[in-house]
Amino acid sequence: MGLKFQTEVQIPDFAWKTGYQKRNLFMGSCFTENIGQKMEMLKYPVDINPFGILYNPVSVANGLRFLLQHKKFTEQDLIQHNGLWHSFFHHSRFSSPDVNETLTNINNRIESSAEYLKNTDFLFITFGTAWVYEYKLTGQTVSNCHKIPEKEFRRFRITPGEIVEEFRQLLSEIWKFNTQIKVVFTVSPIRHWKDGAIENQRSKATLLLAIDQLIRGFGEENCNYFPAYEIVMDELRDYRFYEEDMIHLSTSAVNHIWEKFQLALIDEKSKEISEKVKNIISAVNHRPFKKFTKEHLHFLKQSLQKAQRLEEKFPYLNLGFEKEVFFNQINELKKE
Repeated sequence: MGLKFQTEVQIPDFAWKTGYQKRNLFMGSCFTENIGQKMEMLKYPVDINPFGILYNPVSVANGLRFLLQHKKFTEQDLIQHNGLWHSFFHHSRFSSPDVNETLTNINNRIESSAEYLKNTDFLFITFGTAWVYEYKLTGQTVSNCHKIPEKEFRRFRITPGEIVEEFRQLLSEIWKFNTQIKVVFTVSPIRHWKDGAIENQRSKATLLLAIDQLIRGFGEENCNYFPAYEIVMDELRDYRFYEEDMIHLSTSAVNHIWEKFQLALIDEKSKEISEKVKNIISAVNHRPFKKFTKEHLHFLKQSLQKAQRLEEKFPYLNLGFEKEVFFNQINELKKE
């Protein structure tokens, strides 16, 4: 038996799998963006963070409730600061100098994501921190402070019990709304270093205890936990797996988590299809040394045919963007 130079995290045995014929909604912090974008790039049906990145469980719960309620934001729900209109429940990517533009962006996204939630198969929820900010003026927990002075907020750490109570009620509402949905919890492996090493650990422990209680309560047939946090802490405990700030994960670390995620949660047929989709995407991104040649025109025509055949064989795939790219490039070459 050879020497082992790495401890491997045991992934739970998931009773259900996602894939190209399933819809996936990602809510929460960085894991949702990293893994959600991997799935999106490979043309899986996904909706990622309709409120932008959300770090704490209360903000995630607020967002999901707004989707259930089909909430319509008005000017009274916004705050103006530094020349921009902001929502305390949204990432600054929704902010704008024009109040109507901000509201249109927010409400259009809520409307589309509320419909998506109604028919989605998988809800991936990632908690990043148990620390929350409460706006003193209104007492509401905010998702983003939008660079408003810190003195205007009360900052505190919520308890495992508070998280469990919040999500016990919320998940029951979601399952009434969509009986088929499976919930996968994760904890972001990104450390909130500004809290300090000790407080970051207490925060992550709070999240982990709350998720464990929720899964015990609802049962693994309805929800489960994917150990992204543990994979980074145990399998990738080396600073070469981090960016220069020593906080965010490197591309190789994200790829490693993605491979584990695929093995655990994506069905075999979809993994096979994704390899073919990768080839199509690679062809889209191909930059020839000499563009206006018969060889490149032949390559584009072949790539277009492959995309068309793949869609014909698997009608649930959507390669419309890729086909359009090939079609436009073929026409451009034909004009020369």
